[in-house]
Amino acid sequence: MFSEIRAVFSRRFLLQNTGLEVFMANRTSVMFNFPDQATVKRVVYSLPRVGVGTSYGLPQARRISLATPRQLFKSSNMTQRWQRREISNFEYLMFLNTIAGRTYNDLNQYPVFPWVLTNYDSEEIDLTLPGNFRDLSKPIGALNPKRAAYYAEHYESWDDDSTPPHHYTTLYSTAHSTLMWMLRIEPFTTFFLNANDAKFDHPERSFSGIGRAWRNCQRDTADVKELIPEFYYLPEMFVNSNEFELGLRDDGISVCDVELPVWAKKPEDFVRINRMVRLRKTVPRPTPIIF
Repeated sequence: MFSEIRAVFSRRFLLQNTGLEVFMANRTSVMFNFPDQATVKRVVYSLPRVGVGTSYGLPQARRISLATPRQLFKSSNMTQRWQRREISNFEYLMFLNTIAGRTYNDLNQYPVFPWVLTNYDSEEIDLTLPGNFRDLSKPIGALNPKRAAYYAEHYESWDDDSTPPHHYTTLYSTAHSTLMWMLRIEPFTTFFLNANDAKFDHPERSFSGIGRAWRNCQRDTADVKELIPEFYYLPEMFVNSNEFELGLRDDGISVCDVELPVWAKKPEDFVRINRMVRLRKTVPRPTPIIF
């Protein structure tokens, strides 16, 4: 068993530094939560000396498994490899998610990928036009000037001494938003129902269309959601293959498969084009500001 361990990362769990994630040779990983940080350290020094693996240009030392995200970022050679175009934007974003502590094993810390495209209505999409790309130097809540002004006013006018002033009342990534994106895929469907009294959400709030979701996160002051990596490789997430009854929207349209952009004839088209965008060398500032 120990011979199959390829990487060990320290993790937070419920805001405490008490977790470990162990990556195996078969490309699976397991996350553990321990009583305290001292136990985490003892476990790390009982495991093979693999560090965080061989992919990031870091020594295979136990101390590396206990390093902070900032220390891992500064010591790794991944940024230089990305700048030399030895790895893709997708690989670099997965690296940033991994060292930041984001993991597929915790819905509260699920990996984050950004909205990149802004055009979901044209018959065809031209990936050479800068206007089709989102400005990644700004958080999702600041792309719409009116919303940005609303959040700025909210921050400046905050007068509750018990809570620090803040721009946003919601987050760009939560367990609920991840379950919402993945609603049509098990085991996420069951997770969602378990967290919501065995009921699906109101159809108006459900993830029913990609363009609709994009427009909502540009207008609704309570919506600043970014995406998840599956938007770039999992077309099955957009198909209601299990035929769940997700209800009727106010416009009378049944929520079933996710409505795709006009330029995508099938889910595979959307994922392929989305993936092409993340692989492009000319995407303006491909690293989102949240990192």
